Amino acid sequence: VARWNNHKTMVRLMSRIFVYLDRYYVARHQAQPLREVGMACFRDEVYEEVKENARDAILALMQQEREGELVDRKLLREALEIFAQIGMGDMTNYEKDFEEHMLRDTAVFYKRKASEWLMMDSCPEYMKKAEACLALETNKVREEKLDGQVKAEKGEASQGEGYLHQSTKMRLLQEIVSEVLAENETVLLEKENSGSTALLRDGKTEDLSRMYSLFSLVEKGKDPIAKIFKQHIEGEGMVLVKEAEQAAERKDPKKDATSQETAFIRKAIKLQDKYLEYVNGCFGGKKDSLFHKALKEAFEVFCNKNIMGSTSAELMATFCDNLLKKGSNERLSDEQIEDMLDKVVRLLAFVSDKDLFGEFYRKKLSRRLLYVRSASEDHERSILARLKQQCGAQFTSKMEGMVNDLQLSKEGQSKFQEWVESNSRPPVDVSVTVLTTGYWPTYKTTELNLPAEMLKSVEVFKEHYEAETKHRKLTWVYTLGNCIIRGHFNKKKIEMILPTMQAACLLLFGGGEQISFKDVCQRLNVPEEDAKRALHGLSCARYKILLKEPDSKKISSSDKFSLNENFTDRMHRIKVPMPTVDEKKKVIEDVDKDRRYAIDAALVRVMKARKSLKHQELVLEAVHQLSRMFKPDFKMIKKRIEDLIQREYIERDKDSPNIYNYMA
Repeated sequence: VARWNNHKTMVRLMSRIFVYLDRYYVARHQAQPLREVGMACFRDEVYEEVKENARDAILALMQQEREGELVDRKLLREALEIFAQIGMGDMTNYEKDFEEHMLRDTAVFYKRKASEWLMMDSCPEYMKKAEACLALETNKVREEKLDGQVKAEKGEASQGEGYLHQSTKMRLLQEIVSEVLAENETVLLEKENSGSTALLRDGKTEDLSRMYSLFSLVEKGKDPIAKIFKQHIEGEGMVLVKEAEQAAERKDPKKDATSQETAFIRKAIKLQDKYLEYVNGCFGGKKDSLFHKALKEAFEVFCNKNIMGSTSAELMATFCDNLLKKGSNERLSDEQIEDMLDKVVRLLAFVSDKDLFGEFYRKKLSRRLLYVRSASEDHERSILARLKQQCGAQFTSKMEGMVNDLQLSKEGQSKFQEWVESNSRPPVDVSVTVLTTGYWPTYKTTELNLPAEMLKSVEVFKEHYEAETKHRKLTWVYTLGNCIIRGHFNKKKIEMILPTMQAACLLLFGGGEQISFKDVCQRLNVPEEDAKRALHGLSCARYKILLKEPDSKKISSSDKFSLNENFTDRMHRIKVPMPTVDEKKKVIEDVDKDRRYAIDAALVRVMKARKSLKHQELVLEAVHQLSRMFKPDFKMIKKRIEDLIQREYIERDKDSPNIYNYMA
């Protein structure tokens, strides 16, 4: 090194002394400049003789440093400058005479070290050592500095500075990554009790972050981590499904069924929060879509499982209903409810049958609105805004119409009250909610024979409504109404809140006569099924306002009923329930019908745009359009294609039956 520094000084001095020769003589005779001749002399006479010994000495010092000993970095830096500068701008000497040998020694050293660490250390300890060796080797490389920051052309390098040329950095790190990480990735990630599954299970976020940053250096090194991440979430999700099924099997009817049904959704939300935090905190966040995809695919597996006959879509709708209705078991502040609604909508993204959720949610929303059970209109509008953003405007258009309908109906009721004040007052106070048929779920309508007092009130409202509007028809849905009846029993007066059909049924017994089941059906003009439900709530349930002969728990067509004049209760006002009808089957039937229409529309849209298309391409295009709302069944698509052919929307090609043509 001293010889090299002296030689450079002599060459520099001679270049200054013979500057005239360099500037004119050398240029005129096309000879080599004095500096190049000086460097070539050193290379031929000194460098070629000592390069192997110098290289071996440098590699020995580097080996000592890797083993933890202190070495003279300044000396190493100056020695390596000879290899870098001897080519006068060409790095071939540095790369061939030093770098290749150094990289080979590095690979051998770290291959041996990795084998030792793999046998002795846990996965987190191994990764810490891998991180430390990468930092150590990076520290050996000289930093690139601005011209004004360069200290030393005269060899003034501090003891802590690097000594390897900057061009070595990437190749050096690649060797270490290959031997320490890439070669042992599978064994390391699958280490028992300390691999990636154990780290995920135990919540070791610091180690997971280190794992992500290290294996990001390996080509496709993150893929195995993402695969294990997905399998782990999927496993935990399936545990939740199994727990929910076991809870449903041993469900106690006396306990709150709603809380049991929605426990799965609550746990799924917690699971989503937990692993979304891992994705954002440990696995690159929004910058890396790989782990977001793994999270999505894992949740899609267990979020679309049926739990004791109930789909996740139905359970999510029930969970939202429980959050938004009055008297909910969820004791949450407004901010907590908003946060929970946001999480539910995010969880909905993993459910394939979004249209099924929409129909169940619409049914429950209608009950909250019509029976004034909604805790807050702001919350109702808030979740609709989130659903609109997630699923599109068409998904929420009917629901938004329902909320707006209630507001318009309140204004309409106020106008009706003003009209009543200036006109004839009905014999019974009446409040009517006017709904737009297209927005609300379809309800069963019956031509119920109302008592005279109630009928008169209905006629009064009709008169007002027809005066206010033109070309609109009212269809009365008595199954959704409520009545307040004051009963004068022998022991006390009791106010009873009943559904309209039940109230009409009870008023038949005001004269104290005994009426048979068939007479009740005839007088009310209702089907036997509806009459049984109304009479069951009045005679067989908690409040036995009617006496039934014979006294049994079931209603039969031969039963007779009479008013229980001795009926009493500790409360002055009671709410008489009417047995509910399980609407689940009807909801599923409605959704299936809507899906047929949606498939038809998608097929026609595709054919109209493409004019002619092969069967497989048509099916794939339709599935792509429909998959945002539900996962279409291929058999159903085939049936709809046949139906469209019969209805002459499309036709098979005469030459190739596998091709369809659009019929304008």
